[in-house]
Amino acid sequence: MRAITGCLALLLMLPAASADATSLRVSPVTLDLSKPRSSANLTLRNNASQPVSVQVRVFRWVQIDGADAYEATTDVVASPPAVRLAPQVDYTIRVVRTSKAPLTKEESYRVIIDELPTRRLLRSGTVNLVVRHSIPVFFRDPQGDPPKVTWRLQRTSGQLKLVAENTGGTRLKLADLALNQGSARLYARQGLFGYVLAGAKAEWPVDLRHRPIGSTVTLSAKSQLGRFHENVLLVGR
Repeated sequence: MRAITGCLALLLMLPAASADATSLRVSPVTLDLSKPRSSANLTLRNNASQPVSVQVRVFRWVQIDGADAYEATTDVVASPPAVRLAPQVDYTIRVVRTSKAPLTKEESYRVIIDELPTRRLLRSGTVNLVVRHSIPVFFRDPQGDPPKVTWRLQRTSGQLKLVAENTGGTRLKLADLALNQGSARLYARQGLFGYVLAGAKAEWPVDLRHRPIGSTVTLSAKSQLGRFHENVLLVGR
């Protein structure tokens, strides 16, 4: 099952808009748990004037052929799996790693929280904005290996991709990423760029502003460990 990343708003195309749309709030936006911790709480809040129903599911988060994917799992569970939230009330969801297997490398999951369509709004012919929150959850050994990532810019079938391979024991989170060659800015993207999970490969399409000269460019980005700079090899130009 292919992963759906970030917080998605699904619009049901109906005649008029609802003032209570996108009312569901979730915090924190990431759960990062170090051994021996095996559980944590998410707080859900309904900021609307009417009750909302939500569904909570957990998937193992992996990267296959460079792309995010979800897999069904029972190693981590969320309780309760469904709840009806009263207006202006906080509600706690418990996320627990039930697996007894030792952590050989960081494990990655996503808690998917869906605000379900409201039948009252569907009947009344209003637009019902349905929000999906996708919360990253990580379980790791604090003594585990840090991320160890190699980079390349690879052209395949006419498309240029930034490829990252992580042989380390924890993920690398990327934000505010730029590709430079000397003083020339070839590519830039602000905000969250993506993750390279432990022991996995991630790929992202990039559209360079200028054709690079030579065999390498410089990558600059922020991570959970701080800002870093790396040389990126150009392959298959």
